[in-house]
Amino acid sequence: GKNVKIIQKIEELEMYRAFLIKYAEIGLKGKNRYIFENALRDRVQAALDRIGRYHVVREQGRIFVECPEDSDYDETVEALQKVFGVSGICPVVVIDSMEWDDITAGVGAYVEEFYEEQNFTFKVEAKRASKQYPMTSPEICAEMGAYLLGRFPALRVDVHHPEVSIHVELRTKTYVYSKTIPGPCGMPVGTGGKAMLLLSGGIDSPVAGYMIAKRGVAVEATYFHAPPYTSERAKQKVVDLARIISDYTGPIRLHVVNFTDIQLSIYETCPHEELTIIMRRYMMRIAEHFAKKSDCLALVTGESIGQVASQTLQSLLATNAVCGLPVFRPLIGFDKQEIVTIAKKLKTFETSIEPYEDCCTIFVAKHPVTKPVLADIEKSEQLLAEKIDGLMETAIQTA
Repeated sequence: GKNVKIIQKIEELEMYRAFLIKYAEIGLKGKNRYIFENALRDRVQAALDRIGRYHVVREQGRIFVECPEDSDYDETVEALQKVFGVSGICPVVVIDSMEWDDITAGVGAYVEEFYEEQNFTFKVEAKRASKQYPMTSPEICAEMGAYLLGRFPALRVDVHHPEVSIHVELRTKTYVYSKTIPGPCGMPVGTGGKAMLLLSGGIDSPVAGYMIAKRGVAVEATYFHAPPYTSERAKQKVVDLARIISDYTGPIRLHVVNFTDIQLSIYETCPHEELTIIMRRYMMRIAEHFAKKSDCLALVTGESIGQVASQTLQSLLATNAVCGLPVFRPLIGFDKQEIVTIAKKLKTFETSIEPYEDCCTIFVAKHPVTKPVLADIEKSEQLLAEKIDGLMETAIQTA
C-alpha cells in the first residue's frame, strides 16, 4: 500500500517540491564553517522570500529548500542562481520513508517518471546521515543498482563515466536526485565585511560591484550627480543599475552626491589636462567619508589598467594617494570585451548603454594627462584651498 502511495505521489508531481543546495568553497572552512553555512542559509532564505513562502533548513553539511505548493520551478531556480555561495542546485524528490522497500519503489518510480527511455548508463551514489542505518553506503549502492537493473533491463552500469548519477540520501526522509544545476559559487554576501562601490552609469562599475559581492562582501554605493549637466534620467539609470545588481548583492544603500559645484570649481581653477584626475580624487574623498560612516572596510571601483587616461598606473597612483581605506578594483586585469560579457550576463549592459551621461563624461579635457605627477596634482589642488572645504561639506550634507 505504501509503495503505491509513493508512486502516485511522484506521478502527481507537476514539478519538484524540494531542492538540495550544494556549496564548494565553504566546505574548506575549518571550525567556523557553521558561520558560513548559516550565512548561506540566510541568503538563500532572503532570496526566496521575494517570491514565496519557502522553508530553508541547514542539516549536516547540506541546505534543503522546501517549496510551497504554488511555487514555480523556473522562478525558484533563477532565484537560487543569484545566491553567492551556492555551487549546485539539485531538484529532489522526497520519499517520506526510510523503509528499504519503499525507497526502492520510490527510486524506481522516480527513474520511470523523469526519464522517458530507461536505456542509459548509470551509477547509484548513496549517503546516509546516520551510521545506525542497517546498510552501509556501498551496500545501498549495490542493492539499489541491482533493483534498477532488474526493473529496467535496458539500463547499464558504468561507475566511471555514467550518463546519469542517481543520488540517494537517507536522512529522516529519503532524498532522490540526478541533476545538478550550476550555481554562481563564491562566498555568501556579508561574510567578507562591507565595501563602498563608486557606481556610475557606465558598464564597468556594476560589474565590479557584482565581482566584489561574489567574494562575500556586502555593498553600499555612491553616485556623483551633476545637475543640470546630468539629467534626472541619468540618476534613475544608476538607481536601475543598483537595483539589478541587488538581486545578487542583497539590498544596496545608494548615496547620491550633488557634485556640480565641485566640478565647476575644479574646471575654473585647475589645469584642464588634470581635470579628470583631480575630480576623481575628490570623488574618492567623499566616497571614503560615507564608507567610514557606514563601517565599510574598502572602496571599490570599476577601473581597468589603461582603459582610459584616468586608469593608467600613474593616474591610479595619484587617485589612491587621497585614500586611507584600501581601494579594490576587481576588473583591473580585464579587457572591455570580458567586462561586457559579464554585464550582458547580469543584464546591466542594456541599462548601462542608455544615452544618459554621468558626471565623468561631462567635463573632459581634449588632451588629459596620462602620466600625472602626484606633486603637480597636489600643487594644482592648492588653488582650490579657499572654497573647496565648504563645497565638500555642502556636497556631503546634501547627499
